[in-house]
Amino acid sequence: MSRRFHSEQGAISAFVVVVAVTLVLVAGLVLDGGRIVSARRETSSVAQNAARAGAQAISLAEARAGTTTLDPGAASAAVADYLARAGHRGSGRVTGDTVEVTVVDTVPMLLLSIAGVGERTVQAVETARIVQGVTGAES
Repeated sequence: MSRRFHSEQGAISAFVVVVAVTLVLVAGLVLDGGRIVSARRETSSVAQNAARAGAQAISLAEARAGTTTLDPGAASAAVADYLARAGHRGSGRVTGDTVEVTVVDTVPMLLLSIAGVGERTVQAVETARIVQGVTGAES
C-alpha cells in the first residue's frame, strides 16, 4: 500500500532542477574559465612575439655607423604584419630602443551565457628591447 502525502509532491523535482542548474553553472565556470585562461596565454604569447618582431627592425644606417637603434617605421610595420598574420587585434608603440605591443581579444562565453554572462575581453601588454651583442673577444 502506498500512501501519498500531498504536501511533498514535486519536492524531489525542485531539488533535481536546482542541482542540475548548479552543475551546469559549475561546468560553465570550468569550461569558460579555461577558455579565458587559454586566451590570456595566447594573447600574451602573440604580444611577446610581435614585440620581438618589432625589436628586430634595427636602423641599418645607424648599425653601419656602430650604434644600434630601432627604425620606428619598420618596427611598427613588423608589429602590424605579425599581428595580421597571427589573426589578432592589437597595436604597437616604439619608444627609443623598446617596442611595446598590446593585444586584445574577446572570448565569448559558451555555458555562462545561459546565466547572462556575456563575452569577456582579454588584454596582454608585452615589451621587447634591442640589445647590443658581443662586441669583442672575451679575455
